[in-house]
Amino acid sequence: MGITNFLNAAFGGAVASVMHSMGLHADPASVFSNTFSVELLIATGLIAFFVLVRVTLSVEKPGPAQQVAELIHGFTGSQAESVIGHGYERFQAFITCIGLFVLICNLAGLIPGLESPTSVPVVPLGLAILAFVYYNFNGLRANGFVGYLKQFAGPVWWLIPLLFPIEIVSHLARIMSLTIRLYANMFAGDQVTMVFFSLFPVGLPAIFLGMHFFVSIIQAFVFMLLTTIYLSLAVAHEH
Repeated sequence: MGITNFLNAAFGGAVASVMHSMGLHADPASVFSNTFSVELLIATGLIAFFVLVRVTLSVEKPGPAQQVAELIHGFTGSQAESVIGHGYERFQAFITCIGLFVLICNLAGLIPGLESPTSVPVVPLGLAILAFVYYNFNGLRANGFVGYLKQFAGPVWWLIPLLFPIEIVSHLARIMSLTIRLYANMFAGDQVTMVFFSLFPVGLPAIFLGMHFFVSIIQAFVFMLLTTIYLSLAVAHEH
């Protein structure tokens, strides 16, 4: 990709030097991958979209961008409210952004010559770690350190030695669950689409493109929904 070549030419040397100082070997000509370039384009496009909505915001004559944004806001808001309940508004921006980013990364695989960034393991892993850090941070902020740890202890004090390590492992397993679910589905979708395009360039691949489109939407929704559920459990207060 042209943007990948540009990034490597402009910043590859500086990034490689920093990595070398940390004891990591890196080729300045291939520091940035096509996957990173697609992610960067998607993130830049989302920022540009939100800036456009903010600049053209109008009560009387909402433009197309604002109407799309309102539909997205209404959908993610209804999901967050039904799962988190009162106070969901302060988390909606994160839920919306991670849902949109995963969705567009998934759909990028429909473009000939591109693979979905989410079909590369490190991308779902990074998103899963981000979700993990975010919901735990907000759980600590909402309940305090001691109050949040009580969620890991269970309701019966004498079972704490058993339940506490189980809860820790369970929370860490969420990272793998989010990663593997998203990666496996998108990798399989990309591979199936590529194989049928190579065998039958016309006609039949359209069916698998439709399946890829459907799977992309479902997996983005599942990732967003699970993140919302984990967040609701973390910020819940003991009664």
